[in-house]
Amino acid sequence: MADNETSWGSACAELEPFALQVLGDSMEPEFPDGCIVTIDPSDWCNHGMYIMCLVEDTRWFRQYLNDEHGERLVALNDLYPEIPLEGLEWKVEGIISQRTLLRSQSPSGRRESKRYEY
Repeated sequence: MADNETSWGSACAELEPFALQVLGDSMEPEFPDGCIVTIDPSDWCNHGMYIMCLVEDTRWFRQYLNDEHGERLVALNDLYPEIPLEGLEWKVEGIISQRTLLRSQSPSGRRESKRYEY
């Protein structure tokens, strides 16, 4: 395979937004179990962004915080602990740009989308 090709056939695929379904309640209430998130591939992030990142070979969907308490990943559901990033090998893989609630999740009974502008 050429250096500029991915397993999907072109380097462009690595730059295209993609969607994943949220599993679990760690990011509730903003991202309920079963909702769909759109992820824009990126290798950087800023304080407060919702991101997908790889930490020590494990992927996480969390909010990135960088303040007087240090760099860390935070679940919105307080039942889940923070992940301090100091001293760990980690990299950002993408930034959440949209959340879509399915009809069964929406109070209006209609599919609803919310965009995140950072």
